[in-house]
Amino acid sequence: MARKKILVPGARKGLDELKQRLLKTQTPENAKYEVAEEKGIPLNPYDNGNLSTRDAGRIGGAIGGQMVKELVRQAQKDLMEKNK
Repeated sequence: MARKKILVPGARKGLDELKQRLLKTQTPENAKYEVAEEKGIPLNPYDNGNLSTRDAGRIGGAIGGQMVKELVRQAQKDLMEKNK
């Protein structure tokens, strides 16, 4: 799974820290392997040519979905505090 281009320069570190915190992993790179293992999807660091698009989406969706939910929650909290 390729890393997506981040539109905000310098945001990679913060996103990696968020991923690591939400998924409770040792490193952000381990997150996809841990999610794949939980879902019973064979994923290895070298060759995933046999990985189906559906399985790749199940892994990435689980990670990205949690990250988006947390970012929205944080934005809502910030807006509520700003409007007090």
